[in-house]
Amino acid sequence: MMKSVMGSSNIEKKWIFPLIIFSFLCILFLATSLTMSVAHSMQSINSIFFFLPFHLNENRTSMAFAETTVPPSPSPDPSTTPSAPSIPRFAYLISGSKGDLEQLWRTLFALYHPINQYIVHLDLESPAEERMELASRIEKHPMFSEIGNVFMIVKANMVTYRGPTMVANTLHACALLLKRSKDWDWFINLSASDYPLVTQDDLISIFSGLDRNLNFVEYTSKLGWKFQKRAMPLIVDPGLYNSTKGDVFWVNPERTLPTAFKLFTGSAWTVLSRGLVEYIIWGWDNLPRILLMYYTNFISSPEGYFQTIVCNVPEYAEKTVNHDLHYIAWDVPPKQHPHALSINDTQKIFASNAAFARKFKKDDPVLDVIDKKLLRRKRGRFTPGGWCAENTKCFKVGDPREIKPGPGSQRLLSLLAKLSEGGNLTRSQCE
Repeated sequence: MMKSVMGSSNIEKKWIFPLIIFSFLCILFLATSLTMSVAHSMQSINSIFFFLPFHLNENRTSMAFAETTVPPSPSPDPSTTPSAPSIPRFAYLISGSKGDLEQLWRTLFALYHPINQYIVHLDLESPAEERMELASRIEKHPMFSEIGNVFMIVKANMVTYRGPTMVANTLHACALLLKRSKDWDWFINLSASDYPLVTQDDLISIFSGLDRNLNFVEYTSKLGWKFQKRAMPLIVDPGLYNSTKGDVFWVNPERTLPTAFKLFTGSAWTVLSRGLVEYIIWGWDNLPRILLMYYTNFISSPEGYFQTIVCNVPEYAEKTVNHDLHYIAWDVPPKQHPHALSINDTQKIFASNAAFARKFKKDDPVLDVIDKKLLRRKRGRFTPGGWCAENTKCFKVGDPREIKPGPGSQRLLSLLAKLSEGGNLTRSQCE
């Protein structure tokens, strides 16, 4: 009898361990299924919110800007908090040549804001002493060294404005900006002869309500005489292989117009979204590379490369406004370079409501008028903004998130409202 009981007990013990294993596997299977179900549900919810529209603050303006997706949240930085929306940031290229050091330095000060990124470049034609002086100023300036958002292209590029080297220099700056920081939303290329007509707080205030996929590129498909004089001739730019600047020269035979893509032309000065810049630089599609090779032999390629890219890719064409946010005055008939703005152009400059203007001569009196009337900036100082810890002196950074837009924001808003009336902010004009 005792043997029978002990045998039964041993049999029960043999089944206990497999039973425990089986129970554990069942619990694990149920937990995994529940986790996958929750994850799937969260993914579905996120996909729903991803397509919710994003609108301007109704208290700021009644103007509706088209946006189809909520922009992704950038990495945390001093200008953001978990409870506050991210502030739009700009990445600038300010380029110059021989004799442009002081002019470039003044433009940098007028444009400066601690949440932005800046790359400055004096081309290979400028003396080494000028380039060394610019590098020294950036390194020794207390604000630039503390914030670390001003960077110089030390290994200077040769830039010949009628050839492709200006495009190459712009792409070089874009690549460096992508590498240096994830915290910018728009790229803006300017020259030392450009100057802002609004403060950075004005620009940030207005752009905070815009779709961050929006681009500002002036373009047209009506090349007219440019088909014969620019698109069909083949040119070679000595700046691609010489260390001294020389004019482009023509080679034979001429080429036919392309059939794989449509040509566009426009202003060399642009405001490009980070998404578009990544598309051009990282090149997951081959079109930017093909067009870069095509425009290598094209007269004044900076006036066609970016325009042809955005207008041949529907994703970017529908997000591109046909305006460069500049005021530029051309002589009649137009010359190679625009009319140099002076004190006589003050009224037209102010009435343009643009964010930038060009072309200015070094220390022209009209720049002092812009500083006083539009930027409230004193000579040798930064343009005041909400970030300044000491009111208008701006010697130290206070709260970089504090934005104090002035009258310039209303002027720029008026320009965007005018563009919106023509449908420029809501539909593609690439025709």
